[in-house]
Amino acid sequence: MGDLESGHQEIASLEDQCASRGMRMTDQRRIIAQIIEQASDHPDVEELHRRAASRDPRISLSTVYRTLNLFEEAGLVTKHDFKDGRARFEIIPDAHHDHLIDIRSGRVIEFRNEEIEAIQELIARRLGYRLVDHRLELYAVPSELADEKASGKPPERNRPSE
Repeated sequence: MGDLESGHQEIASLEDQCASRGMRMTDQRRIIAQIIEQASDHPDVEELHRRAASRDPRISLSTVYRTLNLFEEAGLVTKHDFKDGRARFEIIPDAHHDHLIDIRSGRVIEFRNEEIEAIQELIARRLGYRLVDHRLELYAVPSELADEKASGKPPERNRPSE
């Protein structure tokens, strides 16, 4: 099927990419860059600040905001709105991927599916366009919760034994 959960596979570190763009890298920016790079989730600003401040308590929330804006303007990180009321960040990946968001837990699953990619290309072509970019975010609940909601009954495993 082509589905897979993917991790980040950057060739150059975020810090190296900043340096190659001529960005001044303070110790605080280095720490923030390392935190983003090490994140396996899609942290929001407050979470990034919590992680960075645990390494250097002098890092303020405003420093994290300014640094993220700088990284975003340089095309090094991307901001996501997963409809949970907070902007979340990740390094721009080397390989394209899409997201499935569990709306109950907030878990974000990265995946790539060649069938979906081909259908998007086909749709653009049929409408007279050449697809240059896209972002796909699927919002879901675990299957047993969806089944329960549709039937109005709790899942079998949660029913009391008779």
